[in-house]
Amino acid sequence: MANYSSFGDILIIAPLAYGVVGALRKFLDLPRRLPRGNKALNWIWVPGVLLYLGARALDVRSTNLDDAYLLLVLSVVVAVVVAVRDYRPARSLLLAVSPFLLYKLVEFVVESPTGKVPKQYDAALDTTQGFAIIWLITFIFIARSQKKQLEKERLLREEEDKAKRLIEAQNAELERLVNERTAALTHQAEELRTALTELKTTQAQLIQSEKMASLGELTAGIAHEIQNPLNFVNNFAEVSAELVTELEEEREKPDRDLELEADLLADLKQNLQKIHQHGGRAASIVRGMLEHSRASSGERVPTDLNQLADEYLRLAYHGLRAKDKSFNATLKPDFDPSLPPVEVISQDLGRVLLNLLTNAFYAVKQRQQRGEPGYAPTVSVSTRRVGDQVELRVKDNGTGMPESVQAKIFQPFFTTKPTGEGTGLGLSLSYDIVTQGHGGTLAVESREGEGTEFVISLPV
Repeated sequence: MANYSSFGDILIIAPLAYGVVGALRKFLDLPRRLPRGNKALNWIWVPGVLLYLGARALDVRSTNLDDAYLLLVLSVVVAVVVAVRDYRPARSLLLAVSPFLLYKLVEFVVESPTGKVPKQYDAALDTTQGFAIIWLITFIFIARSQKKQLEKERLLREEEDKAKRLIEAQNAELERLVNERTAALTHQAEELRTALTELKTTQAQLIQSEKMASLGELTAGIAHEIQNPLNFVNNFAEVSAELVTELEEEREKPDRDLELEADLLADLKQNLQKIHQHGGRAASIVRGMLEHSRASSGERVPTDLNQLADEYLRLAYHGLRAKDKSFNATLKPDFDPSLPPVEVISQDLGRVLLNLLTNAFYAVKQRQQRGEPGYAPTVSVSTRRVGDQVELRVKDNGTGMPESVQAKIFQPFFTTKPTGEGTGLGLSLSYDIVTQGHGGTLAVESREGEGTEFVISLPV
């Protein structure tokens, strides 16, 4: 049991109290939890000093003054702990200090002014003091353990909050990047749509140009081909007019020669039949030109491929000769007479033949211009039936193609002709017409410097 001999012990308790309170402030984090009370605790030593000075001035010799100051300090500690009781270690400290405060209060009440405790209470107070100190120390350790645990939890929460904030920042950054990327992709998509629209427009224009180019080749050939029947029509019409004049003169004679009149009428009838025949030929050529120039109906009709191939062979040849009168080539048609009619879209397949034949005549003309001794430009077209397929072959002995060119020959916009002489769509369109439009195949076989052969296979 503490027993101070003089009030001067206050000067020892005051700094101790200041140190204990300072440790308490730090332990309970009072600057943050109780800012005003924390500032007031800086002056906990003042009451002790005042008691000491007052006792010295008044010459008070009571030994209870130090106990009174200690009770004051303990009361302040309890008040502070109660103020921050929401903090778990503070509640443990409250449990720790309360028994010791109660003990000191009882000791202060029963103690005499001289610091003596009645003998009947001395043993009980000594026991109580030991229990209170052990209790105080135990719960201080408990509070310290709780504080460490809470500190770990706080650090863990801070780490989690930091990680959460980092994730939120990353999510925000990702969202920003996604929005930027989405905006960029949307802009690119718009640009691609615009480019696609422009490409389709350009492609349509190029296809139309290719059609017009083939139509030009066809027209030149037709102009030459139609000239022959027109010449026959004109010649037979002129002869028929002479026959009619001669017949009229014979009828005006008094001695008419009926046999001569009959011969003249027979010749006139024969001439009219020839005029009709060649007029039909001219009409057929014009009809073919109109079918070639108009948009395809997509309707398949039984077609004589021999006649179609022969017609376009001559049209393509005369189309090139219309541009270059000095050009001559040997035409070799080889048609299977037993070939049955094949259901095709005649104007589309005519475009394919015209394109292949125009390319063939172009190739032999290019080789002819090299001036090879003994070279004779030759283009052949042949038909034959192979099982359930009909083969239509277009062959030339022109410049030929290397393997690297053969691999690309059916690609859109690929051309071996100089700029301005080809669009690169002819063979691509021909390939689509044969494969997609007719369910057939279009293949090429070529040797550079020797010639090229295109093979069209169509189902019967």
